[in-house]
Amino acid sequence: MGLQPFANALLLRSDEAEERYPLSLSWCRECGLVQLNETASPEELFSDYVWVTGTSSTARQYAECFCEEALRRFGGRGGGYVLEAASNDGTFLRPFIRRGHRVVGVDPAANIVDSAIREGVPTKCGFFGSSVAEEIVGESGPADIVFARNVLPHVADVHDFLDGLAMCMDAETLLAVEVHYAGVILEELHYDSIYHEHLCYFTLASLENLLGRHGLKAFDMLRSPISGGSIVVFARKAPAEASEALDRLRDLEAARGINEVRQWIDFACRARAHCGRLVGLVHEEKAAGRRVAGYGASARSSTLLNFCGIDNRVIDAIADGNPLKHGRFTPGTHIGVDSPGNVIGTGAETVLLLAWNFEEEIAGILRDELGFGGRIIAPLPNEPRVYSLGACHAAGSRTD
Repeated sequence: MGLQPFANALLLRSDEAEERYPLSLSWCRECGLVQLNETASPEELFSDYVWVTGTSSTARQYAECFCEEALRRFGGRGGGYVLEAASNDGTFLRPFIRRGHRVVGVDPAANIVDSAIREGVPTKCGFFGSSVAEEIVGESGPADIVFARNVLPHVADVHDFLDGLAMCMDAETLLAVEVHYAGVILEELHYDSIYHEHLCYFTLASLENLLGRHGLKAFDMLRSPISGGSIVVFARKAPAEASEALDRLRDLEAARGINEVRQWIDFACRARAHCGRLVGLVHEEKAAGRRVAGYGASARSSTLLNFCGIDNRVIDAIADGNPLKHGRFTPGTHIGVDSPGNVIGTGAETVLLLAWNFEEEIAGILRDELGFGGRIIAPLPNEPRVYSLGACHAAGSRTD
């Protein structure tokens, strides 16, 4: 995907100097894992972070569902604690707190850890792995539930990370690992989810392979709405009978060839073709005299904008609900980021929905809170679509 800046490295000035790094994927012949060829320094990527989980109402609602699903599968002794690796602002630990459970969070971003602690979520600052796990177990013993959501693909040393998870578990501990599902990435063309923070892109087969190497046995799974389509895999140290849902997904992967290299070669060709079609749609809007703004200065937007060459000459500004991003500029493409009210209220006629995985949520904000009735470009999944927000767009609506 060429040379790209770090996707979350928003700039303080539009003319600020920035580094660019190669961004490319490989497929492993031994285990079928799809992974980046380049590994960036975790300290550079995560020590001061601007993604805050609680910004999204979709994430907050899903946190309640996730808690219920985990507790339903736990069924153990109780009386212990719930541990989340890479807990961000504690959004996914709060439902456990409300149900009376003791919790521990771990996250490397000092700015977000401080915020979580102020909001009543006990959180350690650090990169989760075997050394942090040893501290936690020494203080509190094994956990009842351990979970790691949307973090495993970000981890450079996955084996130390899995060692840490296993250290915090005993025979009754429930482990839940959530990843953006590579099967959805492949089939719905989520090439915008490829950036330097995401080192690995897991199918069920490649994730089970990794868990198994650390003595962890998957027994169940569920679908998650996060990232446009994720899976949560539940595992324990002791073997357990596989659920129907887990067996169905295993069979589906085999039938569709999701773990075969030919599918990923086709994915690369489709991504290049999609880029050309999206650029054409955006330039048609500009040629018609319409002002184009973006919505969602997410990491995935950085990949999309840089890969497609859509920069500040094309997009006037990008709206985002996270105040940590306001007044900054997108990496590589140097588009200013501001609040939704300031961006949409200054005459935008077309909105490029960069955070398209929250399409329904953002459409509601645009229509109901900002009074926007103009045109929407939804770049993904699959084919880019243009529609008027004032008209019915049920065919393109998503709940994730």
